[in-house]
Amino acid sequence: MTLKVAVAGATGYAGGEILRLLLGHPAYQSGELVIGALTANANSGQTGAALLPHVPQLADRVMEKTDPAVLAGHDVVFLGLPHGYSADIAKKLPESTLILDCAADFRLENPADWVEYYGNDHAGTWPYGIPEMPGHRERIAASRRVAIPGCFPTGATLAAMPAIQAGIARPDVNVVSVTGVSGAGKKARVSLLGSETMGSLKAYGTGGRHRHTPEIAQNIAEVAGARAGDVKVSFTPVLAPLPRGILTTVTAPLEEGVDTARARQVYLDFYASEQFVWVMPEGIQPQTKNVVGTNMCHLQVEADERSGKLLVTTAIDNLTKGTAGAAVQCMNIALGFDETAGLPTVGVAP
Repeated sequence: MTLKVAVAGATGYAGGEILRLLLGHPAYQSGELVIGALTANANSGQTGAALLPHVPQLADRVMEKTDPAVLAGHDVVFLGLPHGYSADIAKKLPESTLILDCAADFRLENPADWVEYYGNDHAGTWPYGIPEMPGHRERIAASRRVAIPGCFPTGATLAAMPAIQAGIARPDVNVVSVTGVSGAGKKARVSLLGSETMGSLKAYGTGGRHRHTPEIAQNIAEVAGARAGDVKVSFTPVLAPLPRGILTTVTAPLEEGVDTARARQVYLDFYASEQFVWVMPEGIQPQTKNVVGTNMCHLQVEADERSGKLLVTTAIDNLTKGTAGAAVQCMNIALGFDETAGLPTVGVAP
């Protein structure tokens, strides 16, 4: 059987990254998977050569309108659309279609959180696409609808999750993430111009206003279990003059008697079988340059015994592990492929 895959929003950063990964996928190389419709409303009628020059294999393809009729008939549909558009498309596609939504539409469980942060009606909740979270692989494998996580929640969740679940740190979590400009997408905006961002750092979405705040809190509450009612999350994103990458630091109060050796062992045990999370040797810090284009999360953990705080640092590529790589990883799980298929783990240096 040949699987036919469509990408909606193919000319956006997430869509383009999905295509890059699919073209390197073993199933594409063998002919088991073919790339069907590529849609892009604002750019419909234009060619891949003009819009996606980094994937010359698709140079002759013409972008179509993002319409359910165009996407119907595909086995797999990736939705790389702005928030609020996925729900209407998804309900018009067959239940047998595997849909991987890279927007926020189906990530949140609490309708009140959705209304507060996004301002319209909640569309529902799909299985959540961080496979490293306990129980999530099984949910993804059993579903034909998957909500791909936000890039900030991915780095923050992978950083905090082992300590919170093991009970060595309290679920009072402070998250600071430094991000590249591609996380905002391709839309034109004065604040993202080179002359506005080069040589400068700026915090934004502060004071709990960023839309990824409730998503991070939801994930922390899930792994906190019985302590979920005690969960507190403070999240501050910082814009940096980088094309790609997110460096996240997470701090949380340590339980008494926990030192770096104990914290490291918790993380080494938790991620022992995870091929996309590397707990780095002690004393080596994650850097965004080492994960660009990969589906990896590089992680360092230590105990700051003077302040009584856990400190965890993660580096991910926001477009790969933070979005498109997560989507392909979830596709692999849902379709029964090797989970690592088509997903780079080796960075480019220098």
